[in-house]
Amino acid sequence: MKSNEVIIEQLHKRFTSNMHRHENVTWEAVLKELKKDPNILNSIIKMEEMGGEPDVLTDGNRMLYVEFSKETPEGHRNGCYDEEALIGRKKFPPQFSAWGQAKEMGISIVNEDLYRTMQSVEPLDLKTSSWLDTPTELRKLGGALFGDRRYNRVFTYHNGADSYYGVRGYRGYIELK
Repeated sequence: MKSNEVIIEQLHKRFTSNMHRHENVTWEAVLKELKKDPNILNSIIKMEEMGGEPDVLTDGNRMLYVEFSKETPEGHRNGCYDEEALIGRKKFPPQFSAWGQAKEMGISIVNEDLYRTMQSVEPLDLKTSSWLDTPTELRKLGGALFGDRRYNRVFTYHNGADSYYGVRGYRGYIELK
């Protein structure tokens, strides 16, 4: 396990190498937010450990740390959508649910709007797909949303929330301010 200082240096290097994700943000502003709450840094460290390659993204007035790995993070793959789906899946259940794992990490799952914002910054999920935070009315009917990028276009689809695949995971985020 890497020390916090080593992780912060990794985050700093990724931040400066990808300024197109956060053009009007300084590293000093990010570091100030990271030092305010150790739980935020712990969640970002978990994102890093799962292969999420977290980096800063500005979304309106918000400053977020989001998982910017080219493909959906390897440590998030092969889980169904949420705990309800996990409990309901009697035959060949997956090991975890996306929302259950995200909650343990202290992060949220990106919604369709945030996913499209991320995709407008750079192409993601060219070979994988990511569960998306699904509106309650759709989830009540048993479905869940996921997205990917194919043919240079971002697609949003639906699937049964209890489904799971080796190439589907989720992307998490945590708000800094």
